[in-house]
Amino acid sequence: MSNILVIKHGSLGDIAQSSGVIQDISENHSDDQIYLLTSKPYFDLFKKNPYLTEVILDKRLSRFNLIYLYSLMRKIKKLNFTKVYDLQNSSRTSFYKKILFPKSNLQNWSSSETTLPEGITKEDFDKKSVLERFDHQLKTSGLTTKNTMKPNFSWSCSEINEIKKKYNLNKYILLFPFCSPHLANKKWPYYNELIDLIKKKYKNDFKILVAPGPSEIGEAKNINAISVLNNEKALNISQLSSLIKESSFIIANDTGPAHMAAHLNSKGLTLFGSHTTAYKVSIEREKFKVIQVNDLNKLSPERVFEKIIISLS
Repeated sequence: MSNILVIKHGSLGDIAQSSGVIQDISENHSDDQIYLLTSKPYFDLFKKNPYLTEVILDKRLSRFNLIYLYSLMRKIKKLNFTKVYDLQNSSRTSFYKKILFPKSNLQNWSSSETTLPEGITKEDFDKKSVLERFDHQLKTSGLTTKNTMKPNFSWSCSEINEIKKKYNLNKYILLFPFCSPHLANKKWPYYNELIDLIKKKYKNDFKILVAPGPSEIGEAKNINAISVLNNEKALNISQLSSLIKESSFIIANDTGPAHMAAHLNSKGLTLFGSHTTAYKVSIEREKFKVIQVNDLNKLSPERVFEKIIISLS
């Protein structure tokens, strides 16, 4: 039996996407112990993942914090990992590689760098979709991939009966009209107009909900929908996963909850502008579809509503 390390720090959408990769790593190393190194926002969440033996916290302090760096590297080295799967593929994890395995190669460190196809630059390789790149990384590392291209994030869910009882939830449409302030180009501006169209057609068939994050609770008051909270605080990731999974339909900007919905096998729609493509971020699934336009400000609520009607019919 060997110890295997997987590295995945975030973000939320990336965590959902990596579910199939982690499952494939675990199933290919069925006789080994699988450890995961992650950051604080996802530490408790990953403890629920059935394919992991243990989760290690990386506080991601400055590389110049030598005391912390020494402590983390010492902890990792004591576990004598025979193989590392770097799913973060960042400058930080590349730095860790130089410390942990200074003479490493594909045999003990699997990353986008060590598995880069021969004759292809990383810039060109990165044009492939996220899941295709993960699939290549694992296959080049000698693994069989059955789940990488179809992640299942259902392991993240928790029981939300009390929340559903409080808001009297049965059939509901869940909106994610928010995005990070520095990513305003991802934000579609017509959610209230869309809500009016939904209510006009479906009357009281569906409740219209939003589930704001901690920094979005104030902004949620500007949306004509029920704001779902838990004791006046934002839902945690596991509660949010269940709320998404049990919904009738999701409409979202290109944010973490949209990626959660895609990999929870939820029915829904995500709205993309020109910031990236749905293909590159691997978000379109059998039930979760995409509208891609050059300018989200020119995407009418009527066009979005037409897609919703088709899906709900």
